[in-house]
Amino acid sequence: MMGTKVRSFTPLPGLSLEELVPKDNSYRRLEGILDLSFVRGLVEERYASSGRPSVEPVVFFKLQLVLFFEGLRSERQLMAVVADRLSIRWYLGYDLHEPLPDHSSLTPIRDRYGLLTFRRFFEEIVERCVEAGLVWGEEFYFDATKVEANASLESITPRFAVEQHLQDLFEEDEDSQEPAHDADGAARAADGDLDHLPHSNDEELITANAPRSDWISRVGRQDREVKGNFYRRKADLFLSKTDPDASPMKRKGADHSHLGYQAHCVVDGGKARIILGVLVAPFEVTENKPMLDMLWRSAFRWKSRPRRVTGDSAYGTVENIAAIERMGIRAYVALKGAGQGRPFFGKDEFSYDPKRDHYPCPQASS
Repeated sequence: MMGTKVRSFTPLPGLSLEELVPKDNSYRRLEGILDLSFVRGLVEERYASSGRPSVEPVVFFKLQLVLFFEGLRSERQLMAVVADRLSIRWYLGYDLHEPLPDHSSLTPIRDRYGLLTFRRFFEEIVERCVEAGLVWGEEFYFDATKVEANASLESITPRFAVEQHLQDLFEEDEDSQEPAHDADGAARAADGDLDHLPHSNDEELITANAPRSDWISRVGRQDREVKGNFYRRKADLFLSKTDPDASPMKRKGADHSHLGYQAHCVVDGGKARIILGVLVAPFEVTENKPMLDMLWRSAFRWKSRPRRVTGDSAYGTVENIAAIERMGIRAYVALKGAGQGRPFFGKDEFSYDPKRDHYPCPQASS
């Protein structure tokens, strides 16, 4: 049963938590600006109609925001900080005498909600930023951040062994019934009968869309299929038993590799710098790979018509730049190998004209 947390603070002798938290505290401002009551509708179907009340969904998502704002990496550390900070306890709605949720209950809740719920939560927040006029929409910035996984390199083992083990554990029932398929549904939809449009279980629709899989629809997972005698990534051959989604990475200045991820982000170019899209993928998924999928989705989802796209040289591939320019968008991305047998100029070939405040084309100035 989905629990409900009532905000009620019992006054101590001449003192209450309401009085202990400063009026200008950042969590007070956050509580007044952002109403998270909508999350109950996002997760309602994840709960039974009876049973022991859970941690309220609003409290759980507030804890996720605190995790982000405080730069914390674990639920255990998060709840230690919450117990020590009156302002966060006030933000969650827990009085001084009330026991806080245990850190061990947060991970099962996250697993129960699933990725789609968190994506919907993220997009609801961005939607409110759009309504508040914080999203400019005319320029997108792209960047990625390396995130170290909480797993040891000693957990790496041959990929085929782990995948076979997982397949044996979660093998689908061969006797399960297939969803019914309406053979003439497409014809009736063409006649304007919306009740017979293809649905998510439509086999023809699934088959038609299968080759069109993009980075976002497969949640950043790398395509492991390699045909012919091509180079194989280390992550294609090995994976971690404790964190199968992570892959080996090496930070600058580090003397050894770690397991980790790449957090790919699309950021609006307005003053507020609102993050419009995020994709967490294994480390071997380099920045340039999901760039176009994230650009098109961000533009479509937020109804934006960006005029400029900016990224560092990690995004500089001919495929990315050509696709962006074909859409009438200026790609301010350094192309690797420019000026080295390619019809492009490198950044060292440009000179700044301070009087006109621009960089003239090297070909025009020669």
